[in-house]
Amino acid sequence: MKIAILGGTGKEGKALARRWALAGNTIFIGSRQREKALRIAEELSQEIRGGRFEGGTNEEAAEKGEVVVLAVTSRGHRGLLLQMRDRVQGKVVIDVTVPLHPQNPTRLAFPVEGSAAQEAQTLLGPDVNVVGALHNLSAHRYDEAENPIDCDALVCGDDAGAKQVVLDLVRELGVRAIDAGSLENAVFLEGMTAVLLGINRRYGVKAACVEISGLPHVLKPVGTRLPGTQLSQKSH
Repeated sequence: MKIAILGGTGKEGKALARRWALAGNTIFIGSRQREKALRIAEELSQEIRGGRFEGGTNEEAAEKGEVVVLAVTSRGHRGLLLQMRDRVQGKVVIDVTVPLHPQNPTRLAFPVEGSAAQEAQTLLGPDVNVVGALHNLSAHRYDEAENPIDCDALVCGDDAGAKQVVLDLVRELGVRAIDAGSLENAVFLEGMTAVLLGINRRYGVKAACVEISGLPHVLKPVGTRLPGTQLSQKSH
């Protein structure tokens, strides 16, 4: 699949790009600065042999991706949505944004729509299928790109087909993906991030996460390593 990651030059965007590339997807790295996106795409290509990466502006990436990932801060969220609206019509948009308070990341500043994902759905319109996912996974969890992650990712959305696409892509990351219901539940998933950040601070850890007990074995993640695709030595 062709996956565009808007804000793909940040730590989370690069981590997602690595793992999805290892699963055989083509990754378009988007940024406000085209030169920076080109540089990151080249670095990732050197790091992951056989990986397919291309860099460009957010607009260029959104145009090329079949699935578009919003990996930006809440401060740039609304502006990016308005900027990308015409380029993502008919596509699945994965929103990983959490509306954290700018002065205190353990607090939230939800938009009037209720959550960042609901804001995205409202601004992008009914022909775009917005799915909320991956809010509660710290970029630290992706560091060892070839290993499964012992956390669960909760996925919410209103279109069943779009949500299934995202559930499958999340499993390709090496994460157990769980259907968490409709898009209105994004307010709880985004809110959990602030709780986890507070736990990190109080207990001196970097990557507290969520795990759901009592679910069937069939939901375990798929592998991220494909034959012929490998990490270079410098990435270990």
